[in-house]
Amino acid sequence: MPATPKTLKELDKQARAAARRYGETSAQRQATRRELDEGVKFPDSPEALAARATRLLDRGGVPAAAAVAKIHADPLDVPVTNERIIGTSKELQAWNFLPRGVRAAGTVARISIRENGRELPQGTGFLVSPRLLMTNHHVLPDEATAQSCFVEFNAQVTIDNTPDAATRLELDPGAFFLADERLDFALVQLAHAAGTPAPGETFGWNRISVQQGKLVVGEPVNVIGHPSGRFKEIAVRDNALLVRLDDFLHYETDTEPGNSGSPVFNDQWEVVALHHSGVPRTDGEGRILRKDGQLWQPGDGDDAVDYVSNEGVRISSILRHLAGAQLDPARRALLAEMGPDSGLQQGADITAQPDRAPTPPPAVRATTESAGVRVGLRARSTAFGGRRHLVFLHGRSQEEKYPEEMRREWTGGLNKGLTLAGVAPIDPADVWLPFYGTTLMGALARQESAPRQFEELTTGSTAEAFAPAGAARDTYEELIAEAAGRAGMPQDGPPATEGFGNTLVGALQGQLSWLAAKTDLDEWVIATILRDVAAYLDDRAVRQAVLDCVLETMPTSGKLVLVTHSLGTVVGMDLIPKLPKELEVDLLVTAGSPLGMNGVYERLLIPGAKRPQGIREWVNAWCPTDTVAIGCPLDDSWGKLTERAVTNPRDRSHNIDEYLAHPEVASEIGRAITAA
Repeated sequence: MPATPKTLKELDKQARAAARRYGETSAQRQATRRELDEGVKFPDSPEALAARATRLLDRGGVPAAAAVAKIHADPLDVPVTNERIIGTSKELQAWNFLPRGVRAAGTVARISIRENGRELPQGTGFLVSPRLLMTNHHVLPDEATAQSCFVEFNAQVTIDNTPDAATRLELDPGAFFLADERLDFALVQLAHAAGTPAPGETFGWNRISVQQGKLVVGEPVNVIGHPSGRFKEIAVRDNALLVRLDDFLHYETDTEPGNSGSPVFNDQWEVVALHHSGVPRTDGEGRILRKDGQLWQPGDGDDAVDYVSNEGVRISSILRHLAGAQLDPARRALLAEMGPDSGLQQGADITAQPDRAPTPPPAVRATTESAGVRVGLRARSTAFGGRRHLVFLHGRSQEEKYPEEMRREWTGGLNKGLTLAGVAPIDPADVWLPFYGTTLMGALARQESAPRQFEELTTGSTAEAFAPAGAARDTYEELIAEAAGRAGMPQDGPPATEGFGNTLVGALQGQLSWLAAKTDLDEWVIATILRDVAAYLDDRAVRQAVLDCVLETMPTSGKLVLVTHSLGTVVGMDLIPKLPKELEVDLLVTAGSPLGMNGVYERLLIPGAKRPQGIREWVNAWCPTDTVAIGCPLDDSWGKLTERAVTNPRDRSHNIDEYLAHPEVASEIGRAITAA
């Protein structure tokens, strides 16, 4: 690999900086090695383990069924649960691990420079958008250097061990070039003729993400590159992340100088870092040493350096730098092509409110309103033969919805899941839907002796703004604290981590902010859900009003399939003992339920009773990124039940239609309503 005086100087500078960081983290690295030797698989912080486990489940990095099998066998605390999920990912590689690796490798190219009539390998780069290639600053320090370089995709051997047909592309730094010496990255546009596909459309590109949870200490990394300018090679296994710094990662793996600019992947083939330097062994004065222990001199060549580790630049740090770069609209649009996970989308509205149900037409309103109050819906008398009844029991914050629209929404999600499961869909008119939304809100409003003004709800902390009045306040605080603890929040409060910790106001708000940081749910959504659960549990008048309202729209005999969601799962637990003996609960489905929290089940209508009598079968559906489902899977004290861990979209992790759209959930309901 050629090196001009300028690049030699920068290489030396980067290596010395890496060595300094390596020395400064000696104690941390030694502690990590001790824990690894003692059998601790992932010696990382509880919050890092929680974020990693969440991402694995959220993105299908580990099958939900495999995760449940690992964590449901024994009663486990949160850290051990997260460790088992991560361990499952490390130990269990799906068949597509290798083809996905091949796909990732297709995005990697060899960078070469033209110098005095020669073409010499310079480093490695990889596509991060349809048109942008990422590599190191010391590989492409400026536009002039980039102008002298070209890249080769498929510079590799085939499955038959013969040279593949490489594709050569030029760089176009005039269209886009951005680099930073401290983070040692360069981003450059690849040239392509107008009307032809962009390079990423041919070779693919890596969807890089600013989110946390991509790697924890002790997990392996995989590096793909062109060491010493050779054909493409991959370093897998016998490697691990040892130290995570604010902007850099230290890991063990076999790399060589030409690997500069290589992508560092986790086992799900997500880019976690940009490889930029080996970490050389140094003496007490910071001077680089050779493998024979003597001082290294520039003329000795890079192969003589005694490297003790490798260092990569965290991809999230690069993305944060790019987000703050001053660019014209055209170049900003090029960055936006990296996709939504990069955090570089133009005009992204992170304050958007949740969608509201559209106002139904007058004919629908007339059938679902009585004297201005929305009422529940009964099923047709012929539904499922007249002896089986499917009942949907909703959660909180439904007061502004129309029951007919809600019934169609639930049925639409269920029909999607039934179709995927090969079961015939159902008619919304065959479903019972008790509606207590307006009753609940009316009872909560009466609970407030002096309703708070809008200004009070929009100033100060969210946790305080939505705190209920009276005795329910204590339950509200208890639920938030328990949920934060179960989500991995350290006992002494949240640490200062990426994108978190700047707006904390008091312990209660800190716990709420922690929960919001672990999911894509807004703080106010979490606060209002837990507020309403607390008010229902602690105010006898609120509870009675809700139960009376639900009982008005319930069948009185036959076989019952009761599908409940969110607060509705708690209402359902209180409701079942009040049902007539002629109505048998054939199947109970709880989805997105807070029943796993001690503060909830200890306050059920029948104290200490975790499972009402008379439930023949029970299915509990939960999503690991659903804040309300904290405490799931339910422990064995609830009795025999079937757990269904599912993966919902992160921004809709609590939505009932997403839960019902999973065939493994819908098929249980379909089987129950069609049983003989």
